[in-house]
Amino acid sequence: MLRAKLSVVCGWAIAGTLLLLTACSTTSEDKTAGWSTSKIYAEAKDEMSNGAFDKAVALFDKLEGRAAGTPLAQQAQVDKAYAQYKAGDSVQGIATIERFMKLHPASPALDYALYLKGLINFNDDLGLFSAITRQDLSERDQKAAKESYEAFKELVARFPESKYAADASLRMSYIVGSLSRYEVHVARYYYNRGAHVAAINRAQIAVSDFQGSPALEEALFIIYKAYEALGMVQLRDDAKRVLEKNFPNSEFLTKGFKANTDPWWKVW
Repeated sequence: MLRAKLSVVCGWAIAGTLLLLTACSTTSEDKTAGWSTSKIYAEAKDEMSNGAFDKAVALFDKLEGRAAGTPLAQQAQVDKAYAQYKAGDSVQGIATIERFMKLHPASPALDYALYLKGLINFNDDLGLFSAITRQDLSERDQKAAKESYEAFKELVARFPESKYAADASLRMSYIVGSLSRYEVHVARYYYNRGAHVAAINRAQIAVSDFQGSPALEEALFIIYKAYEALGMVQLRDDAKRVLEKNFPNSEFLTKGFKANTDPWWKVW
């Protein structure tokens, strides 16, 4: 009886071991083992076309190793950065594209790499959270916007004939507007809390760094009102003259600060 029970237990143990070994061999199986590098690349592009960006990233990883030292490996690296970005992993996308630029500073795809770096950072400010909170892009920290601007700026300066240069220039203009609105938003925050010197300092950043931005009108108005609150009559009058000269029909002078309105991107 005991021998029979031991035999059954051993049988189950052996069966379990075999199942475990089978499972391990299944999970570690590399379906790309016999594939050519061109097939791996084609499959990765297909996965991207189907929206399976995580699978595409894994295939591009394989391709980088298999085609190391070739132009195809460079292409895989750039495409992987894009797939990571589309998969929602902006941090890894930026890391991949920066590694590419460091390893291949003379690559013919460098203009695209700069464009992609700018694009990832540009869209990093357009997430779902902002839509839920209804927070304007200019009201959030602008680190990503500044990094995006620098990438686009380098692209336009180094590769003015690039097919990505025109779009990069348009995005730069948008970012300048966003950054200036950010400085004005902070200045308004300080002004409303009675920190008038801090309000003047932030508004002056918008005036000096972002000439031509529509946000300059409110920046000048904040400077004017902050000097007025501080009782600095001469500086107040100087600020008012500058505001009237640049914006002769400014509604800020007749109506004051505008009421909060929904941002342009609000969809409900």
